[in-house]
Amino acid sequence: MRIAIAGGHGTVAMETTRLLTQRGIEVASVIRKASQAGDIEAVGGQPIVADLESLDGAELTEAIGTVDAVLFAAGAGPGSGAERKQTVDHDGAVKFIEVARRGGAGHYVMLGSMGADPDHEGDDVFDVYLRAKGAADRDLRASGVGYTIVRPTRLTDDDPVGVVELSADASGDAISRADVAAVLAEVLVLDEPTNETLQLTAGTTPVDQAVEVIATGSR
Repeated sequence: MRIAIAGGHGTVAMETTRLLTQRGIEVASVIRKASQAGDIEAVGGQPIVADLESLDGAELTEAIGTVDAVLFAAGAGPGSGAERKQTVDHDGAVKFIEVARRGGAGHYVMLGSMGADPDHEGDDVFDVYLRAKGAADRDLRASGVGYTIVRPTRLTDDDPVGVVELSADASGDAISRADVAAVLAEVLVLDEPTNETLQLTAGTTPVDQAVEVIATGSR
């Protein structure tokens, strides 16, 4: 199995890569800077230097190659302005839909955000971010590509606890990035996409069981 991850140098993406490669899965990790390649290799991934903002979907697919699934975990970051929320968080996600189609992926997993809404009101940068993420989720759902959208609540750098709540209406204060990565890794290796939009928080259900419940219910 081969999986492509956009935003491969992010904390969640790096941990997801480590978990997947430990299972013997090949991970093509898309990064912006060649200087990040060593970090990707250290967790077992194959670094692919490609700029989501400057390349189109066809060019990205040429760089990445064929894949069984994709994970969009890229983001403009908290220090970026409103314009890059559109060019990375929305436009980059849409380009990765083309990567999924051209590369043969049967499952597109989106690392979303709780509260994402294409109609979210407000002019602050975070408001723009929530609109961009919501529009990306909407466009993925309408694309015809099999998908799972995972929307975690506030992220922390705490150690993983291995138990979560994953459902359409999960609610809670926070969740560790490591636990999010564990959920994404389990979702990415499912036999079939769930075609669900799911919220994710800390909880009481072991990660593998939480994902299995969703997968079974979506069949």
